[in-house]
Amino acid sequence: MKVRIGVADSNRVVEVETDSGTSVKKEVDEAFGAGSPILWFEDTKHRLVGIPTGRIAYVEIDQEGEARSVGFSAGA
Repeated sequence: MKVRIGVADSNRVVEVETDSGTSVKKEVDEAFGAGSPILWFEDTKHRLVGIPTGRIAYVEIDQEGEARSVGFSAGA
């Protein structure tokens, strides 16, 4: 499962591969709830990336089995 985290005022998107999107959601919720200054993740290149919790713009969690379409197609 792929998780993308957008950073405010930056075009950087951190991508995290994980077995469970709910564990990432739980980590993000706990970081905001505890007032942690930095949320640490390992990105797709196996680097540790620290994101200031106040700068997190969005967290996008892909659901398993969800097909992603690319391009344009005629209406159904």
